[in-house]
Formats: sequence, structure tokens, C-alpha cells
Amino acid sequence: MWSLFQNNSSLFFEGFKNTIYSSLIAMIFSLTIGTLLAIFQLSDNKWIKGISKAYVEFFRNIPLLIIVMFFYVVLPLYVFPFTGFQAGTIGLTIYTSAFIAETIRSGIQTVPKGQTEAALSSGLSYTEAMRYIILPQAFKIVIPPLGGQFINLIKNSSILAMVAGLDLMYQGDLIASATFITFDTYIIVGIFYLILTLPLSYLMTFLERKWEIRS
Repeated sequence: MWSLFQNNSSLFFEGFKNTIYSSLIAMIFSLTIGTLLAIFQLSDNKWIKGISKAYVEFFRNIPLLIIVMFFYVVLPLYVFPFTGFQAGTIGLTIYTSAFIAETIRSGIQTVPKGQTEAALSSGLSYTEAMRYIILPQAFKIVIPPLGGQFINLIKNSSILAMVAGLDLMYQGDLIASATFITFDTYIIVGIFYLILTLPLSYLMTFLERKWEIRS
């Protein structure tokens, strides 16, 4: 196994780097989009609420691969081409944002409504009340499921391998097909994924305990 890693270390690290880039980009944008969708689902405007709910329900209930292939195969026929990395990352962002929206929405609804009313009566706008009062509490509540979504996102980034996204799984497939050493190759790939997911899991646990103590 060690010799396999040494001989192909550049490919493994190249895939590892691209997996990190894709995951970070998707995390940032899916969290942003998901937060906005969660707020919009609780809006009094029926159009905003309806569109947000439709987005969440649609993308939560179709396979991630279909979304990625839409950007990689379908859109280039009518708009402009996407690389495998771009298509995979966009699909990953859209797919994950729907799940994050539901997670954060449940957190917002857990915060007593009286706090929103008190914030509004004290002169804060609805946006300010969400930003300074409601969302900080909601994020503390949903740390465990939110951490789970981020870990799923990292694991789901392997979808890039299906569209030549140059990620860790893609490079692993190349190495396995070239060397015919499949078992050791995918063990190494799995270890790289653990290097990403385990620290994130511990970080989320740490934040959860820290905020529980403060509250």
C-alpha cells in the first residue's frame, strides 16, 4: 500500500486538493443559499414562500447525479460548457442547500416567536431581528444536523468523479484502472476522506459543547 501511495502521491494529492476546493466552495454557498431559503420559507409573502418551498422540495427529492449531469451535459447544449469540476460543485451546492434550508428552518422555528416580536417592538427591522437575535440562536440549535450536512457534502463530492471533476475519487479510479490494485487504492482514498470528515465532526462536537456551556 505504501509503495502504491508513493508512486501515485501526486495524483492522490491533486485529487485531495480539488476535493477540498469543491467542498469549501459548496459549503460556503450552500450555507448562504440555505439560510436565505429558510428565512424565505417563513416569509409572509406567499410567492416568496411558495418558490422557496418548491426549490427545497424539488432538489431534496431528486438524485444529486441528475443535477450534476444537467449542468455537465444538458446546459452546454444551450448555454455554455461547464468543466466537470464546475458542474459537480454547482450541483453539490444546489443539492446541499435544500437540505441545509430545512435544517435551519427547523432551528428558526424552535426559537420562541416572542423573541421576534420583542425585537420588532424594540425598533429592529425584520432583517435585523433575524441577523442579531433569531439566527444566532437557531445556528446553535442546529449545530449537530448542520455538521452532518457538511460531512455528507464532503462525501457527496465524490460525485465529481462521474463528470471527470479531477477530485479524489476520480484520481483513485484512474490509479486503480492503471495499476489494477483496487483494494489498496480505495483504502487510501477512504483515508483521505476520513482526514477531511473526522476533524469536521470533532469541530462540530466542540462547538456544540461550548455553546451549551455558554447558554
